[in-house]
Amino acid sequence: MDELPQFRSLLVIGGARSGKSRYGQRCAERACKKRVLIATAQAGDAEMAARIAAHRQTRGDGWRVVEESLALVHVVQREAAADTILLVDCLTLWLSNLMHHADDPEAQSELLAAAIRQLAGPAIFVSNEVGLGIVPPTELGRRFRDAQGRLNQNMAAVCDAVVLIAAGLPLVLKPAPQNALRL
Repeated sequence: MDELPQFRSLLVIGGARSGKSRYGQRCAERACKKRVLIATAQAGDAEMAARIAAHRQTRGDGWRVVEESLALVHVVQREAAADTILLVDCLTLWLSNLMHHADDPEAQSELLAAAIRQLAGPAIFVSNEVGLGIVPPTELGRRFRDAQGRLNQNMAAVCDAVVLIAAGLPLVLKPAPQNALRL
């Protein structure tokens, strides 16, 4: 994690159980600022409630939690401050919530990207990389995978730094290493 450059906005992507939430949390904790977690999950069943409880246990003290499953853009804008770091965990659940409520994920993605450009303080966004697996067998699954890919691309374009987490290991994608091939 020491090799990550200074950032104002950071996108942390990775697969399920890759360590992306833990990485985002550590980055926020190292910032030595007030910390706000914006949680997008909803406990729709006992298994999801247990996941949320496990995340709460790993956070420890020093966090203020804001739960918001849909109006993420508004909450990010409201909570951003120069002396505060935001951790949004996660964009994938937010997207799922939007699609479940028949909201336009493309429009919301663009609104979030625009908001990031003007935030009053630093923010970290955690998101799943879902496009590396098999093609979903249902139309809804394919629409979700495609929307998630577009959301991640929009976020990567506006965030100062992007880190891919695989097997708990960070790979800095943006800014690119000095010797990286640029097309």
